Amino acid sequence: MALKHYNPTSPARRGLVLVDKSALWKGKPVKALTEGKRKTGGRNNKGHVTSRGIAGGHKQKYRYIDFKRRKWDVEGTVERIEYDPNRTAFIALINYADGEQAYIIAPQRLAAGDKVIAAEKCDTKPGNAMLLSQMPVGTICHNVEMKPGKGGQIARSAGAYVQVVGRDRGLVIVRLNSGEQRYLRGDCMGTVGAVSNPDNQNQTLAKAGRKRWMGRRPLTRGVAKNPVDHPHGGGEGRTSGGRHPVTPWGKPTKGARTRNNKQTDKMIIRSRHAKKKR
Repeated sequence: MALKHYNPTSPARRGLVLVDKSALWKGKPVKALTEGKRKTGGRNNKGHVTSRGIAGGHKQKYRYIDFKRRKWDVEGTVERIEYDPNRTAFIALINYADGEQAYIIAPQRLAAGDKVIAAEKCDTKPGNAMLLSQMPVGTICHNVEMKPGKGGQIARSAGAYVQVVGRDRGLVIVRLNSGEQRYLRGDCMGTVGAVSNPDNQNQTLAKAGRKRWMGRRPLTRGVAKNPVDHPHGGGEGRTSGGRHPVTPWGKPTKGARTRNNKQTDKMIIRSRHAKKKR
């Protein structure tokens, strides 16, 4: 997909750059594979705001996505590529040989009419899913499981991918986009290829309203507030905070490490926080 640049016919159009979606399906999604979504406004069952910055947004329907890909040895045909408002990636509608339909995350270079299959071992073609232990070293994949049968958890966003870099003691070594290298069990599933819509990060929304359509409200910076309202607030003149970044409730943020899972520490070979060699 290419980027679409708009002429500055109005202030809201000046600088607007979006992904060209003209090649995507223009109709509605499959009704049996969708469900209505209710807006929370960031509030819990008591009506209290528990997630700031959430409100409004266009009405959406949730599309059921097959993250598990455990329908083995049944070939499917890609009917069409669709837009999904719930994620940055595009999705593909698959018609299986036994008549069943399912949505999957569409990888790059997958088009309508292509054949896909999920099996213990199959061809390394975009859209095919297989066990990580059967993938050749160097394979680019996405929608990778961390626990067998749980469904893909790694590399599901637009343009994301994971690379198989080795094998060791029945485990598979993968390199993530963050630079982290870690072990995964060989009987976890992965789908060949990188996720579609890599230009998603190159969009320029050009106006605040377009972010409101996505359900995102504006957030006031802490340094612009009074001391009673935020730990960064107050000070004579414009200040830059004067302390390490914290939330309005004083908890460290912006880079503070929150991981506390010692059980799986041994699965990480190289941390994403490790300094890169020059």
